[in-house]
Amino acid sequence: MQRILSTQLPDHVGATVRLAGWVHRRRLLKSVAFLIVRDATGLAQVVVAAPEVRAQVEALTEETVVEVVGKVVANPTAPAGVEVVEPTVRPLGPPAVPPPFDLYRPALGAALPTQLDHASTALRHPTRSAALRISAAAVAGFRATLDRQRFIEVHTPKVVGSSTESGANVFALDWFGRPAYLAQSPQFYKQLMVGVFERVYEVGPVFRAEPHDTVRHLAQYTSLDVELGFVSDHRDVMAVLRDTLAGMLAGVTERAAGALDTLGVTVPGVPAEIPAVHFTDALKIAGAPADEPDLAPAHERALGEWVRVEHGSDFLFVTGYPMAKRPFYTHPDPARPTHSNGFDLLFRGMELVTGGQRLHRHADYLAALAARGEPVEPYAGYLDAFRHGMPPHGGFAVGLERFVARLTGAANVREVTAFPRDLHRLTP
Repeated sequence: MQRILSTQLPDHVGATVRLAGWVHRRRLLKSVAFLIVRDATGLAQVVVAAPEVRAQVEALTEETVVEVVGKVVANPTAPAGVEVVEPTVRPLGPPAVPPPFDLYRPALGAALPTQLDHASTALRHPTRSAALRISAAAVAGFRATLDRQRFIEVHTPKVVGSSTESGANVFALDWFGRPAYLAQSPQFYKQLMVGVFERVYEVGPVFRAEPHDTVRHLAQYTSLDVELGFVSDHRDVMAVLRDTLAGMLAGVTERAAGALDTLGVTVPGVPAEIPAVHFTDALKIAGAPADEPDLAPAHERALGEWVRVEHGSDFLFVTGYPMAKRPFYTHPDPARPTHSNGFDLLFRGMELVTGGQRLHRHADYLAALAARGEPVEPYAGYLDAFRHGMPPHGGFAVGLERFVARLTGAANVREVTAFPRDLHRLTP
């Protein structure tokens, strides 16, 4: 008999079926017992009346893996309006050791550090797994949207020979007796691949050895990177980002509707044109000094409230960041050379995306490095491509975990990360 899933039970009323999953909860009443079985799709209610089967159920522990064979009958009060009666129950393994928290309760009562210490079981809770389903759906929407726009998915090295990709700290490691580093981003490689495919994207881990200990930072996170050639300026990149965000949210709505319901999340709309303000105006709106070189989290929150009130949008582009705060490969604004053709996208008052137009002429790279007092040699392999012709191009990177945290309203990015890696955590 082929196994069916809990969500398929309504299609089998009157039939004998085989279920398999975990013991989610047992309710042992005087005249009857209820066994709630959890699988990847939801919960199934099994009604136990026979004394010998009840004895088996009483001996089970929560999270023990079982197989149930029984008849499906309609019951409006049961999950999905059906339940399984006259069952046989067979354990598929030894009795499970119950986790240090109750998975059957609507919310996990354990503190976040305890959940993370016991991630393999905490993630079984519907609220934790729902966030991961949303994450998977967002990535599917990201890929589908870009595939339709002629982008090619690429896979770039995560171990590199020099620590020159950005100003962030790097993790050093030994590579067969030579120094190597975990990649901070695929930035250089995705630019080089524009010279091959014109439009590329990547989904992969990036590593930042910055000693942040905040609710918004991880030392390893998943970056959704995009780069495209033959742009006029950064505004072409912003248009692609707008469509990509809309596609990601559409993917979440389509593929993770149940997870959204579990978490009580309403997916925001993406405006046809996301509001944009120049960095200098953003400082004024946020009440920041005019000489601030960057936006602090408090400034981002103020801007998020402003765009919500003034434009009814959860999203805001801030353009024209000072060149001094952008990487050397950033293209300056021709009209305001001290500012860049770069941008950040704020989502509900927090930076979610960084992007912009890049330099594309070899001579401009040499000048940019010289202006910052940086040697050319560490960048030789990267710069070589620009000697052989590269189009005007630009791109962006979305932090997946931060996106899901903002979408779901999670207070800490670790709540939506399966096995977070940060300043303190290397296990499990």
